[in-house]
Amino acid sequence: MAKILIVDDDSAVRFTIKLLLERAGHGVAVASDGREGLAILQTGDCDLLFLDIFMPGMDGLETMRLIHQQRPLLPIIVISGRPIALDTALAPDFLTMATKLGAICSLQKPFKPAALLAAVARCLETARGSSPPPIATGDVVSRP
Repeated sequence: MAKILIVDDDSAVRFTIKLLLERAGHGVAVASDGREGLAILQTGDCDLLFLDIFMPGMDGLETMRLIHQQRPLLPIIVISGRPIALDTALAPDFLTMATKLGAICSLQKPFKPAALLAAVARCLETARGSSPPPIATGDVVSRP
């Protein structure tokens, strides 16, 4: 199966995603911040990246920018626990912003295990070129 890296400052989120992915047969590495995630990517191979947007130090958007410089074809699923603002004049929608900046799709925390696994399957299929890009459904927002 796939090699997946999870970068999130919340240990409970890392553990939960890791458990779900390992039960689905994937190999998983974890990092607690953007710098650690970049170091792991420099020393190893990865098929998919889960990336939290809001982390101390280097946030997910900056981490994603640096990853795209090193590995432009690496599919990234961004995740965030911040609520999606209905009025973007009051607060930006960072999940949508991240997909416009290159993430293949996004998940709003908390997400359902089925939504996470479906997003992983669609993103890996898309990365392998065997299907069209994912479509937005339920908890998942995908890049057009």
